[in-house]
Amino acid sequence: MADATGSVAGPLVLFAVVSIAPSALFWCALRVPAVYRWLRDRRREQPRPAGPPVERLSADLRRVHRVLASYPPGTPAARRIGTRQAYDELLQTACRAVGVEHRLESLPEGIDRDLERLRIEESLRREGLAVP
Repeated sequence: MADATGSVAGPLVLFAVVSIAPSALFWCALRVPAVYRWLRDRRREQPRPAGPPVERLSADLRRVHRVLASYPPGTPAARRIGTRQAYDELLQTACRAVGVEHRLESLPEGIDRDLERLRIEESLRREGLAVP
């Protein structure tokens, strides 16, 4: 009896593999594009920085600070104010990038705001950012 069962099991397994294999391969072929899209989308979801790179921020801060410091006497006030506002925006962006607290938005133009700029510049230096 064992001999008869063993002889039937071989062809039966072979028949099962031959009849199921094409369906399984076809099912896998249909799933490959979906798996590829899933993997591709998953790689894209890596977090991206919210702002510009800190190297560019540092270079922009130095450039705008140089421009602001190089204005000769008699430069129109609108130009000075605009450049100072651009510098303040860059400082705020740099603070967000490295996690430094600031109060530039809440302080009016004057001595307090100038002191806050100096404090921020020093804090950014301590965080490793090359600022003027």
